[in-house]
Amino acid sequence: MKYILKFLPRKLLIKYSFYLAPFLKVLFKGNKYVDPIDGSCYSKFLSYGYKSIRKNALCPGTLSLERHRLLWLYLDKETNILSSNLKVLHVAPEQIFYKKFKNFKHWDYLTFDINSPIADIKGDLKSMQFKDESFDLIICNHVLEHIEDDRRALEEIYRVLKRGGVSILQVPININRKKTFEDFNITSHQEREKYFGQYDHVREYGLDFKDRIEEVGFEAEMLNYGENFSKKMKIKYGLLENDLIPIAKKII
Repeated sequence: MKYILKFLPRKLLIKYSFYLAPFLKVLFKGNKYVDPIDGSCYSKFLSYGYKSIRKNALCPGTLSLERHRLLWLYLDKETNILSSNLKVLHVAPEQIFYKKFKNFKHWDYLTFDINSPIADIKGDLKSMQFKDESFDLIICNHVLEHIEDDRRALEEIYRVLKRGGVSILQVPININRKKTFEDFNITSHQEREKYFGQYDHVREYGLDFKDRIEEVGFEAEMLNYGENFSKKMKIKYGLLENDLIPIAKKII
């Protein structure tokens, strides 16, 4: 059973997560690994990946990945975001966060996506129907790498974010690449996986992702929050090395 789960496609894991989670929590119960999002403990995290398989990536009980756990640790330990009264837009909501955020009584929480069945509002990120400066916080994780005109999407995020607001814009970043690589002539699933790491990605971001964010008006920080943890704690939480969290602030 554990061998089968290792190769179960992510879409199926997410689709049936509600049914699988209680069973997997029991199957992999232990004390070596911890998901900080809900405090649950496991004997192991599952391997997961597309182009290459990462060990200890997927929490079997919550289906969180490394980036979800890292972001939660940052929000919980370093900010007051989780406890503040905010109007929040969550683009392409991740199940693990959606379940938590939906229960926040102090958040005016709205989800948005072009296809997701759990989105409150369906729409295109490049032309959102919201008024200017509508939200205090916008969470848009692992979305922009799927959009050809990512500049237009960033402009829209900037437009609907309030002054003084924050947007969290996690994307896959190759820290060994200074300049983002994109070629819109690459369209096949096989070639996109080869060059961009996943069949439905249209680019591989480099460290200049910060420049892309700032070009539309944001003040950006590429936060390497994982460096705050010891090797032992990184293993415990199942974190990646040099996993950057792009934080964008609308100052003016």
